[in-house]
Amino acid sequence: MLCQLGGEITLLAIRAALGVKVISDSHRSLKGTNSRRDCRSPMIHFVLIINRQRKLRLTKWYSPYSQKERTKVIREISELMLRRHHKMCNFFEWGGLKVVYRRYAGLFFCMCIDLDDNELETREVIHQYVRILDRYFGKVCELDLIYDFHKAYFILDELVIAGELQESNRRTVVRRIFAQDSLVDAAKEKTLAQ
Repeated sequence: MLCQLGGEITLLAIRAALGVKVISDSHRSLKGTNSRRDCRSPMIHFVLIINRQRKLRLTKWYSPYSQKERTKVIREISELMLRRHHKMCNFFEWGGLKVVYRRYAGLFFCMCIDLDDNELETREVIHQYVRILDRYFGKVCELDLIYDFHKAYFILDELVIAGELQESNRRTVVRRIFAQDSLVDAAKEKTLAQ
């Protein structure tokens, strides 16, 4: 698929080489297919990380919700997730959306997507995020998310932007994170030297 190509070749360059027209900027599509829908990753409405005691460890909202709605969403979803038996499937429908979650030790990583999006792909996005956290923190645990929450948010922002999967290559994300850390360290050293 064209959407899986990366690196130096852009989607527009490929379309230009094939002589495919772009219908509009907001809904680019190939002739005869709905590639906007076929090639995109699931639209993530929000990300929640909740522990077994229903304490929220991380939230990221990609769709507009008021504070009252957010509190209600967190309460309802945490109740539904924690009540489910571990042998049940890891996704369920909720409020016209689909909730996909994975449990790692005492933490539930949860993403909410549209009903027609692929829940298995979303499970892989969750798994990829946890693998990147493991790589960065070295055996990530709940305390890492509590004390280094800014790094957990930064890693999530490198992986998912505006509710869409930005980068699927784990090594690229880890490389960017370590590059950002080295920039911060260099800036600290420069400040201390002055």
